[in-house]
Amino acid sequence: MNIKQPIIFQRAEHTVSRNKINPNALKVLYRLHNAGYSAYLVGGCVRDILLNRQPKDFDIATNALPEEVRKLFRNCRLIGKRFRLAHIVFGKDIIEVATFRTHHKDGQETHGHTTHQGMIIRDNMYGSIEDDAWRRDFTVNALYYNIADYTIVDYTGGMEDLNNHLIRMIGNPEQRFHEDPVRLLRAIRFAGKLGLAISPETEGPIVTLSHLLTHVSSARLFQEVLKFFQEGATLETFKLLQKYSLLEQLFPQTTQLLSEPITVKLLEVALGGTDQRIQEGRTVSPAFLFAIFLWHPVVKEILAMKGEDLPQHVIYEKAIKTVLKKQTESLAIPRTLVQSIHEICFLQYRFICRYGSAPFRLLDHPRFRAAYDLLILRHAAGEPVQDIHDWWIKFYNGTHEQREALVKETSSSNPKRKKRKFRRRRSPQNKPPVAKDSPE
Repeated sequence: MNIKQPIIFQRAEHTVSRNKINPNALKVLYRLHNAGYSAYLVGGCVRDILLNRQPKDFDIATNALPEEVRKLFRNCRLIGKRFRLAHIVFGKDIIEVATFRTHHKDGQETHGHTTHQGMIIRDNMYGSIEDDAWRRDFTVNALYYNIADYTIVDYTGGMEDLNNHLIRMIGNPEQRFHEDPVRLLRAIRFAGKLGLAISPETEGPIVTLSHLLTHVSSARLFQEVLKFFQEGATLETFKLLQKYSLLEQLFPQTTQLLSEPITVKLLEVALGGTDQRIQEGRTVSPAFLFAIFLWHPVVKEILAMKGEDLPQHVIYEKAIKTVLKKQTESLAIPRTLVQSIHEICFLQYRFICRYGSAPFRLLDHPRFRAAYDLLILRHAAGEPVQDIHDWWIKFYNGTHEQREALVKETSSSNPKRKKRKFRRRRSPQNKPPVAKDSPE
């Protein structure tokens, strides 16, 4: 690979300063530098500071080998098979340190391996900073802040693309997407959360190569979806996933229902609210968001089973389990999260039951608030739940006395339910004698 000379941006030519860098990251940078190694802040943290955003993570690249990094830091642990990394642990804060790597075709075959589709599954070949820059995914993620002289080193034109608000793949986009299909999702995620456009040559192959995501493990795809949910641009990312035909690889059942305005409305209202919560610094629940995506597939299953002679609660249970089973084939959702999604969806049935002590017990359910929010959003999306929606708003916001009156009023305004008749069982000693010719 031909390496061009980098553009060096002096301290006065950029906005990255040490007071914007995590103090623990600075400690790692300076210790590596003072030990005679190269030390650079790299990737999303440099990009975000230049965009005047607060970075979530601070990653470091160096020419020190992982074992050499471990010798410098007692609080270091080495992780990873595909990428051997050093994690420097400062309590809950983790600074990730990676050794410069080269493209897998330029290294020894014993350290790098690809599948027949071209996807890299092992990549531990070390190189120079030039090699490292050219093997990264997008130009805006290949900017290096040098702690030695506070300059930014740019081999790939990342600063120019950042100024032009562009996401551009380094190298041949089609080849790079084959090497790691998750880059398809990363391009969408960066475009969504950073408000950047995707350059034409990078954008071109995305739709035609969307099938490559079927070769990615469901566990890795699940982690990517979690990132979509947590970065404050969920609605915009959702629209981009639709545009580039990637949503069907993540939520196939939901994608089949996007021709229904009510499904789109529910998603847009919910995701817009999620982004607002994140911007206000509040937390979001992945289980709630998964329930939002899967609710209308659940409704479709419920309607499909209406002809079956089953109790309503059994139909709900079967529908939810069917949808979750299909969804976990695409995304490896952890069992605890699956249970939470199941409960949020099933509580939509329990909201129908507004008699006796049932509503009061429901208030104490750990998923009540998430299920209640889903009910509110269902109404906002246009589902025919006006009566239930209004009742639960009054019940949730009322005093205990108001709640009791509401339940009493609801019970009296409906036909009396038939009381079950229980026949007292005879005790064994009182059981009448069995005839000799009886089958017992």
